[in-house]
Amino acid sequence: MSDATREEKAAALEALRTQAATCRKCELCEGRTNVVFGDGSPDARVLIVGEAPGKNEDLQGRPFVGAAGKYLDELLSIAGLAREDVFIANVLKCRPPGNRNPRPEEIKACADYLRGQTRVVSPEYIVTLGNFATKFILRTECGITRLRGRLQQAGRFKVFPVFHPAAAIYDQAKRPVLEDDFARLGELLA
Repeated sequence: MSDATREEKAAALEALRTQAATCRKCELCEGRTNVVFGDGSPDARVLIVGEAPGKNEDLQGRPFVGAAGKYLDELLSIAGLAREDVFIANVLKCRPPGNRNPRPEEIKACADYLRGQTRVVSPEYIVTLGNFATKFILRTECGITRLRGRLQQAGRFKVFPVFHPAAAIYDQAKRPVLEDDFARLGELLA
């Protein structure tokens, strides 16, 4: 959908959002407050992919609105970007109970939504935040620690794996690494 107008892309994303809002493909639908579909620019050059919504995201229905979201906003500014410039989504659209790790069957149930978002937005770069997003997008078992900061290719997309912002909140040693990776992303986009 790369040649579609912004309006066509916005309409296609809205249709996907409507579909996701009534999804019952896995048990996560039972405990959700909101489906956290994703948001941002329908014609973004950069698609940010996280793992799954947390408590704040589930309550507000928007991705990255808690502490990790505030830090993500700072990281985006290091890359010369603002939230409005990118599209932000997660592998899962519903919050796993207690913020546990996504299960393979949940990832499989939600996969078509993220694939649809990727097709519609048609970004130049996909920035994967953490293990689950990286393993899903790159179809690899290789972990984020080995892949972070190294540009990869997945089909026609340039994929840039980085640590999840939450990891740098819990482990301060990851902050300079993550900030350097976002500075590199800014260089790649320049």
